[in-house]
Amino acid sequence: MKKRILTSCLLGLTLAVGGCASSLTGDTYSRSEARAPQTVRMGTVESVRLVQIEGTKTNIGTGAGAVIGGVAGSSVGGGRGSIITGVLGAVAGGMAGAAAEEGITRNQGVEITVREDGGQTRAYVQEVDKNVSFAPGERVRILTVNGVSRVSK
Repeated sequence: MKKRILTSCLLGLTLAVGGCASSLTGDTYSRSEARAPQTVRMGTVESVRLVQIEGTKTNIGTGAGAVIGGVAGSSVGGGRGSIITGVLGAVAGGMAGAAAEEGITRNQGVEITVREDGGQTRAYVQEVDKNVSFAPGERVRILTVNGVSRVSK
């Protein structure tokens, strides 16, 4: 019975954390960016390199991990022992849940350095889009809306 509860909690954590992930590709817009006017600049790609975009760090992973760890820890021993192992399990579970959330929501990114037609050189980081690649010498558009910029072809 306790194993079934633990499995259910773990499944809930995975679904909750996975639901927090959002796309940071060059062709994905938030609701607030849709239908807002954009500034468009043109430029030439100077360099491209792969980077990591760290995952989210919310209280969801920590809280879910603490619940799972607390339930698992309290099933060990009896009386005061189960209380102590429940607390220790909650602390360890919270730490593990936070690490799991960050790892699950971490994304592969690309840093695109662009020499803009106005003479400025800027680097833009966005999530890798498997359908779009950038290469040095290639002409690109830089779109900026509400202070958020993205590079597109």
